[in-house]
Amino acid sequence: MKVVILCGGLGTRLREETEFRPKPLVDIGGRPILWHIMKVYAHYGFREFILCLGYRGNMIKEYFLNYEAMNNDFTICLGKKSQIHYNDDHEEQDFWVTLAETGAESMTGGRVKRVERYLKNDDRFMVTYGDGVSDVDISALLEFHENHGKLATVTTFRPVSRFGILDISPSKQVTNFHEKPKSDAWASAGFFVFERKVLDYLDGDECVLEREPLEKLADEGQLMAYHHDGFFHAMDTYREYQALNDLWKSGEAPWKRWA
Repeated sequence: MKVVILCGGLGTRLREETEFRPKPLVDIGGRPILWHIMKVYAHYGFREFILCLGYRGNMIKEYFLNYEAMNNDFTICLGKKSQIHYNDDHEEQDFWVTLAETGAESMTGGRVKRVERYLKNDDRFMVTYGDGVSDVDISALLEFHENHGKLATVTTFRPVSRFGILDISPSKQVTNFHEKPKSDAWASAGFFVFERKVLDYLDGDECVLEREPLEKLADEGQLMAYHHDGFFHAMDTYREYQALNDLWKSGEAPWKRWA
């Protein structure tokens, strides 16, 4: 089963890191966040990826074109008989990565629609964003999707409030203080599973996946929520970038399921 990763956004809220490179190439612990996302899927046996490129997509292409040389020792013969022999085997063996230009201004649904031709032999596929990591159990997510029989599944989580929440009495006395509690509501973490028919809900580059397509699927009773009670963290701001790097440096990054 193929995994479509949305890699084309501008990342304007992380301008400190994205002014000169696309957000999926922003590092966590010396590796692009895109690498971390792919490693999560590979841990569950999914090694076929379609990357929807946009802003500075050429840099993502260069990253993968140079991957062997940058992740192996190698011996090179210079001159007319130029040859390269890679002396090691990195851990990303047999990753199949399709790098697809999906437009500088395309929206999320438009990007997925543009890679439809790479999904022509697939009845089911997964979609996620190129800027968030999670310890979601992909196998359990897929099993949930297969069991409910609907067209689409979205992974949901309870976000943590950015602020402390107070309970206040009518006399203005604070009766309780909750420091950044988890919300009672569920939010989308991405990590979608789609049946092929979902592609029919996508129309044109201006199509925003999270608006009309998912709203219509929900109205028709075709969108189910997989509740994830574990870790999810998007990298939208510099503070979040620092937090993810701190987790990695501590050796306690929850999304690192691979050995």
